[in-house]
Amino acid sequence: MTAPFSATDKPDAPEQHYVTRTGWLRAAVLGANDGLLSVASLMVGVSGASFERSQLLLTGVAGIVAGAMSMAAGEYVSVSSQADSEAADLTREQRELEAHPEHEQRELAAIYIKRGLPKALAVEVAEALSAHDKLEAHARDELGITEHSTARPVQAALASAGSFVTGGLAPFLAVLFAPAAITLPALVVVTIVALAMLGLAGAKAGGARLLPGAIRVVIWGTVAMAVTFGAGKLFHATV
Repeated sequence: MTAPFSATDKPDAPEQHYVTRTGWLRAAVLGANDGLLSVASLMVGVSGASFERSQLLLTGVAGIVAGAMSMAAGEYVSVSSQADSEAADLTREQRELEAHPEHEQRELAAIYIKRGLPKALAVEVAEALSAHDKLEAHARDELGITEHSTARPVQAALASAGSFVTGGLAPFLAVLFAPAAITLPALVVVTIVALAMLGLAGAKAGGARLLPGAIRVVIWGTVAMAVTFGAGKLFHATV
C-alpha cells in the first residue's frame, strides 16, 4: 500500500514543464524562422534574376538588418499592447477588490466550485489564497495572468531580433563561402538543413514531437524558396 503524501515529502526529481518558455520561445522560433526563410528566399529570388554574388550578399545584409528591426519593432508593439491590457485588467481588479471584497471572495470561490471543488472547500481555498495575496489569486484564477505568462515587450523584441539575425546568417554565410559555381545549390541545401534543425530545436524546446515540426518547416520553406526563385526568373532583369 502506498504511503500517504506528506507536506514534507519531496519528489525524486523535479517535473519538467514547458509553459515557462512560452513567451520567449514563440518569439525566438518565429524570429529564427523568419530570418532564415526571408533572407534565403530573397537571395534565391535575386539569384533567379541572375545577379552577381556581390548583389546577393548585399541583398542578404539588407534583408537581415531590415528584417531584424522590423521583427523587433513589431514584437515590441504587439507585446506592449498585451502588457497594457494586462495592466489595465489588474488595475480594474484591484479597484473591485477594494470596493467589493466580499463579492470578489464569492466570485473566486465560484471559480473553484466550477473546477470541481466542494463548496465548503472552495470557500476555504478562496479565503486562504486571498489572505496570502488577493490580487495574485484573482489575477491567476479569474484573469489567467501569471508570472510566467506576463507580457515582456523588451524581452520579446530582443529575442525576435536576435533570432532573426541568427537565422538570416545561415544563407548569407552559405553564399559568402560557397564556390561561385555552386552558389545557388549551396544556398538551398544549407537553408533546408538549417530549416530542419530549427524545426527540431523548436519542437525539442517546446516538448513537442520532433519529426512533424521539422517536416512542416522544411516543406513550407522549400515552397517559399521555389516561389521566390520563380518570381526572380519571371521578372528577370539585367543591371
